[in-house]
Amino acid sequence: MMTGPNGGGLDEAIGRRRFLGYVVAAPTLVAAAELGLTPAPDVRLPSPELTELLDLNDMMTAAALPTSGLITVEVNRDGTVSFALPRAEVGQGITTSTAMLIAEEMTVPLERVRVTLADARPELVFNQLTGGSNTTIATYTPIRVAAAIARLRLLAAAATELGSAVTDLTMRAGVITDRSGGGIDIGALAEKAASMRTQQVSVELMPRENFTVIGRPHNRIDALDAVTGRKKFAMDLDIPGAKPTMVCRPPTVNGKVGSVANLAEVRAMPGVTDVVTISTGVAVRAETFGQCIDAVRALRVSWKPGTAEGKSDESVLRELEAAELPLGPRPPTPTVEGRFTFYFRSNSALEPNCAIADVRADRAEIWSALKSPIVAKQAIAAKVGLPLGKVTVHVTEGGGSFGRKLFFDAALEAAEVSQRIGKPVKLMWHRADDSRQGRTHPMSTSRVRVAYLGDTVLSYKQRHTSVSTDLGHGLGEIITAMAARLPVGDIGFSQTFFHLSQAMSYDFGGGSRLLNETGKGFNTGSMRNVYSPDVTCARELIIDQLATRMGKDPYRFRHDFLRDDRSRAVLAKVAEVGGWGRPMPAGTAQGIAFHAEYKAVSAALVEIDCRSETVNRPVRDGVTGPRVTRAVFAVDVGLAVNPRGLEAQMMGCIMDGIALALTSSLHLRDGYFLEASWDNYFYTRQWNTPPELQIIVMPSTSEKPGGAGELGVAASMAAVACAYGRATGTMPTSFPINHGTLSFTPKPTIPPIPPSPTDGLKHAR
Repeated sequence: MMTGPNGGGLDEAIGRRRFLGYVVAAPTLVAAAELGLTPAPDVRLPSPELTELLDLNDMMTAAALPTSGLITVEVNRDGTVSFALPRAEVGQGITTSTAMLIAEEMTVPLERVRVTLADARPELVFNQLTGGSNTTIATYTPIRVAAAIARLRLLAAAATELGSAVTDLTMRAGVITDRSGGGIDIGALAEKAASMRTQQVSVELMPRENFTVIGRPHNRIDALDAVTGRKKFAMDLDIPGAKPTMVCRPPTVNGKVGSVANLAEVRAMPGVTDVVTISTGVAVRAETFGQCIDAVRALRVSWKPGTAEGKSDESVLRELEAAELPLGPRPPTPTVEGRFTFYFRSNSALEPNCAIADVRADRAEIWSALKSPIVAKQAIAAKVGLPLGKVTVHVTEGGGSFGRKLFFDAALEAAEVSQRIGKPVKLMWHRADDSRQGRTHPMSTSRVRVAYLGDTVLSYKQRHTSVSTDLGHGLGEIITAMAARLPVGDIGFSQTFFHLSQAMSYDFGGGSRLLNETGKGFNTGSMRNVYSPDVTCARELIIDQLATRMGKDPYRFRHDFLRDDRSRAVLAKVAEVGGWGRPMPAGTAQGIAFHAEYKAVSAALVEIDCRSETVNRPVRDGVTGPRVTRAVFAVDVGLAVNPRGLEAQMMGCIMDGIALALTSSLHLRDGYFLEASWDNYFYTRQWNTPPELQIIVMPSTSEKPGGAGELGVAASMAAVACAYGRATGTMPTSFPINHGTLSFTPKPTIPPIPPSPTDGLKHAR
């Protein structure tokens, strides 16, 4: 439950664990929370550190509160409990943690809880956007309140059926029993506990000391389906008439179709049913995806220039440097300074970008893994010229996202193709499409200046300059709606996002952190952890330099300057478990870093091997370079709903951090990216994964959960960078460190889809 600067809120007005909610009029028991009475906080900034008073998660949670009562828990006649989660499950495990909340509050077995993904529901307004590691923070109380009301109603119905007082009943494993041993399953009470009219109810939540599910490690509820192939993603759905569809895309970023020389010839190719020009290229529908690839490769298209025509890494870097905000006059005291460059990185998820669309004259139906389905529904309705109520958007489970599925370009494209040809389509992007025309993490620079005198840090200034980040997926609308109450002045979406997500966790005196953005010709996105990996990496590298100047150990320096015990605890834990300061061979070193965000704190310690025999080890068509040989990560997210899921999230974050620091980038040349698949885009591979990896979930320091999905990227990247600097004796300033190594021959841009490999067995091991 969110509070304002004075700590008020609905939970205090009613009681620490007592909340209001509703029993909803329905044939079976349906319960919902009422949390919309608390106004969004009207914060006024009395200190320099904004995020201590209001951060991005506070804003997102406040925006979701007014419609929390529209999210309901339903008890079914078969004894199961259903919940349609208004968020997207893309592998982060929120269906499992949500099921755990319901199971805890209703004392039902976890296997009885059925969590599905809600279709786009415009009435939820800002309560159906998955991002900012906000899902568990925003839904923790509303889901529990609804489940607790359902439990209260079931007990009341059982008391009538069993002729007992409610105080004489116990509810366990989905069965309610009285003192004599008589019992009744909750399924038999589903109708009896229902209400003919909607009525308000007051309920008390389960005290934490009674938890038996929340806070205990649980396997994912969808794990068996995932490993046995039964889990259904968008491309697994059998929608009548929906045939494979792909798009022939331009050779440069956002180029447009000029003319097509051989439409009739391609339409006559085997299996091809339709070929049509659309806003993003030339779409081909066929009986198989293989036939789509053949047809796309056969098309002869003349292309108009794109939005990044002629641009390269070098030209974009010059634009960024020209747009950098000044650091101001140099102080008279000693300073440590640095400028850091972060190249474009792909936001491609493991699951290809895809969607199914069936658009008719009077209706449209879409299936896709969407993290902003309401905005997608609105955009699709406008695109196909239908009233909003005639468009149905189904949210499917997704195979990864990392911010990519906040954007619905595949769904919008599929709707356009389906409308143009009058048939259902199953549209899938090729891997080359997502690398070259998909969403990227913006290229950026970060300048840092720290002034110090003796043992005191006087000021910290950072100027982060980035290619423009597209926030047109719904978060921008939340910022607009909350603008009057946000203490950030009249600034844009990205600047608001930046200021509400960047915390200064060190006692570094006065200072400022500012963002400036330039260049809107690229398809950018809110890639996992957004600005934080780059900003934190630059900061932590400068801290290492500052510690050296002041004659202090890098760990001890951080520990002494961190502002609170919670932060110091995670840092101390990785130093202890990782054996900070232990002797290491020349060319190897440890690195340590800290990051706080999402109501959580984290620290990483890594060990890196930069010796020539490691850097130059042969790997077929791969970037090797330094290897992280050990990683220790400590995290405190407050109340960890599912510690096992939290550990998995942190493992993924560490792999992201290693990739961003060492190998993972796109190379821009002449208006297009050279990478064309995962085989030449070097995310962390097995040969760069640390053989030793340890995740430490700290004892809970809060009654409420913090965010976790993105938290671990920044500290991990920064720790790798710091370790590299200590191992080589030179602070790295360009990321990824191996960006200058091009270990592959770029595939052609015409045709845009490379031929499928035919020699895979030769490389099997």
